[in-house]
Parts: sequence; C-alpha cells; structure tokens
Amino acid sequence: MTKYYTRACNFYYGTNAKLLIKQKLALPLCGNKNIAFDKVEIFSRNNKKVLSKTIKINQINNLGISSKKKVKEDLRKIVLKRKNFLNNINFSEPSIMGILNLTPDSFSDGGKFNKKEKAQKHIDKMIKGGAKIIDVGGESTRPGSKTVSIKEEWKRVKNTMKNFKRRYKKTCLSIDTRKSDIMIKAIKLKVDLINDVSGFTFEKQTLSKLKKYNIAQVLHHMQGTPNTMQKNPKYKNVLLDIYDFFDKGVKKIKNKKVIIDPGIGFGKNLKHNLTLISKISLFHSLGFPILVGTSRKRFISQISGDYDSKERIGGTIASVLFLLSQGVQIFRVHDVNEVKQGILVFEKILSNFKN
Repeated sequence: MTKYYTRACNFYYGTNAKLLIKQKLALPLCGNKNIAFDKVEIFSRNNKKVLSKTIKINQINNLGISSKKKVKEDLRKIVLKRKNFLNNINFSEPSIMGILNLTPDSFSDGGKFNKKEKAQKHIDKMIKGGAKIIDVGGESTRPGSKTVSIKEEWKRVKNTMKNFKRRYKKTCLSIDTRKSDIMIKAIKLKVDLINDVSGFTFEKQTLSKLKKYNIAQVLHHMQGTPNTMQKNPKYKNVLLDIYDFFDKGVKKIKNKKVIIDPGIGFGKNLKHNLTLISKISLFHSLGFPILVGTSRKRFISQISGDYDSKERIGGTIASVLFLLSQGVQIFRVHDVNEVKQGILVFEKILSNFKN
C-alpha cells in the first residue's frame, strides 16, 4: 500500500503573499495571509522506497485518483486557520515559549533558577522580553539524564506552579513533565498546557487520566528515553516516520487542543535534525500548530565547530527565523529577548519586501 504526504513549499511573504492570494495564484498558510505558497511537494511511500515530486497547486487535479484525494485533504488542513485554544495566544502570529528549568542538572542552565527568588526574577525577565508562554520543568531531559521521583519533581516546581496565576493572569503556563500525577496537580493549579517530551508514552495511563480535563497538550516526539535517545538513533525515513507518529498520536487525544513538536535533538543525529528543520512545513498538513525547540541544542555546535559558544544565540536565532519563514507558530527558547528582537526585525523586513 502506498501512502502519500503533502508539504507546502515555495513561500511568499507580506505584500507579495497578500497580492498572490487575492489573485488566486497562491494559498495562505494556516489561514495567515502574510505567508502564501503556490507549490506542494508530494511524498509517496511504500515498503520499498520513498519518492517525491514538486508540483504547482493548480496541477493537483492532474494527479492519480488515490494521491489526488489525499493531497486535497492535506491541502484543506494546510490552508485552514488554526483555532486559538491557548490563553492569550494567537496562532496566526509567532509566540515565544520561555524555558524555566527548576532543576540542578539541565543541559545549559541547570542550577541557575532552582531557587524561589531567582526563578521569580527569571519569569519576570522572560515575560518582559516577549514570552507569551512559560514552560516550567522539574526534571532534566538532557541526553543521558536519569528519571527523578514524582515527589522530588513536584517539590522542585510546586512553589512556582502555586503562585504563577496569581501574579501572571494573562501569561500562558505550561508544565514540562512526563508524569501524570504532576500533570494533574498542575491542572488543579490552572496550568494551560501539558508538555510531555515522551509523547505521552512514559506512562501508559496518562492520556486516559487526562481525558476528563479539557487541557491543551503538546504531542512531542522522542525516540527512546533521555537516558538512551542519543545512542545511535535510526529511522527508515525520519520525516515521514515522525509524521506517522503524530498522525497516530493526535487521534488518541480527544479534545484536539493539540500542538505538535518534532523534538529536535531528542533521539536524532545531525542529519535527522537538519532534515526535520528544512522540511518542517510537511507537518502543517496534520492541521495543528507547530512548536519547535532548537535553543542551545547540540546540532548548533556540530555545525559551528570552532565558532560555538555557551549560549549559542546566533545558531538559535538563525534556526528560529528559518522556522518562522516556514510558518512555525511557537518557539521554545532560553534567550527570550534576543529571539523576540530577531523575530521583530525579520518580520518587518519580510513585510516590506516586494519582488
């Protein structure tokens, strides 16, 4: 059996995008008329091989019956405006998710913010810097990290979770955890979003426990566990394998308040990461907002070599801006103000660009 996948490509921005949409020569990406596309890349996959071809959107009717039906259904989802189901988040514009690691051992900022006063100051700084979502985590998921107990993890995040909504009523709060008990404790404290790097596979009962709560969820991809994920990760086709993972996963989440995250660096080598970033627009055909975290990731040092730096701000911003040009809606980052500045300048340039 052959499966088909559709990736929007050949993008236009700002004035150009709006003009082409008005002339019916291009389509809006996710309902956003500031980004338009007039071509799609179609992948076909069977047991033996993967093929791809790129065609103009006005050539879709020339496809075979089976592929045409699937491409048209994908196209409907690609064009569809995303529903705004998160607190004060508009999926028609980029949003920054600021990272708050309340751990002693996270890969880049372990121990920096795991005291009450330091955590509070960092939240203030990130919100002032442009973060619309704060992602709070009490367990490191860096490569090689070990699982911590529920008791210890909750002890690390409890104070921040209890006080957050009293102080920041308009800011979206996310809990970064793999454990259902932590998720439910956070839900009772009015958390807006559950971000589980295991893709809700760490505990078999997690999704069934969450069914009675109308809570938004990040469906994140990871191969293996944090302790094993970087030990020679392998895929038949990283792009399509992860698409299939999402396609199955979103059907299990009943409320459809879903954000998908391909998990850059989570069970992927450099080639896998670059493939996912460069072809990220494939995932728009699933019909959900996309979140990507490239901040300070190892792939930046693998590319930059002698020009690596501790914060990797340059590499982070470069990847964020490319992902922004592909219609990604949410960026999970450490250096909020710097990324916000880059986004503002990049968007302004694009909006004023004319062919």
